[in-house]
Amino acid sequence: MTKHRTPWVVTGEMTPFDDDIWELYDTTKDFSLSNDLAASDPAKLKELQGVFLEEATKYRVLPIDDRVFERIIPASAGRPDLMGDRASLTLSAGMDSMSENVFINIKNRSLSITADVEIPAGGADGVIIAQGGRFGGWSLYLKDGKPAYTYNFLGLQEFKVAATQAVAAGKATIRMDFDYDGGGLGKGGTSTILVNGKQVASGRIERTEAMIFSADETAGVGVDDATPVTMDYRERDNAFTGKILKVTVEVKPVGAAVKAEADEGQRTAAVKKALSD
Repeated sequence: MTKHRTPWVVTGEMTPFDDDIWELYDTTKDFSLSNDLAASDPAKLKELQGVFLEEATKYRVLPIDDRVFERIIPASAGRPDLMGDRASLTLSAGMDSMSENVFINIKNRSLSITADVEIPAGGADGVIIAQGGRFGGWSLYLKDGKPAYTYNFLGLQEFKVAATQAVAAGKATIRMDFDYDGGGLGKGGTSTILVNGKQVASGRIERTEAMIFSADETAGVGVDDATPVTMDYRERDNAFTGKILKVTVEVKPVGAAVKAEADEGQRTAAVKKALSD
């Protein structure tokens, strides 16, 4: 057996696999694993190391990948992505419980969210589209009939951009544009809200999450169905009271320079730095 690294340590302890120190125990006599036989029986240790490699090859464990946060994003982990290279995702009312693996990745890039809705007489409230929850995520919604966008950074900070006037009854197009600052992972940007092409609000989102919003919170159209991204609406009682015709999420394609920048940031373990900047 060997301990390559401490599971919860993500920086500063990475070493080559060839430098790992292996231990050897006779479990038939030493149930507490207190007597390491690696030095006294190197032949048996080498034999069992070979067995490990044979079994690892047989069950496709190799190559062993000890990266942590980089593996969250398919592009940096080198695994297939259901979204592929698509830069646009169109959704309909009632589509919810979408995990991050089946939702377009909006992180570390500019984007726009365009919602075609119908507002009833007397106005509407509730969530148009949201992703994540109380400990990280974002939401586009109406509060007192006024469009708002809240970005929740790790449950530590909320950045809110909101209009001062309610959307009039009838069909309307509500759009949120986010212009990412760039310059690395987890940076901020400017959020702008437009109604029928007219700007109604703009403000800064100073920090964004670089890798993941949540392992279990999801995205949904017309509802924020788990813990709420913002306290502007109630938990599990925030369904949109108007009609959602469609919602389109568009992101700027990641060009070669941007991808190289992101890859470099991941290689230098920029996750902790991005969270503390």
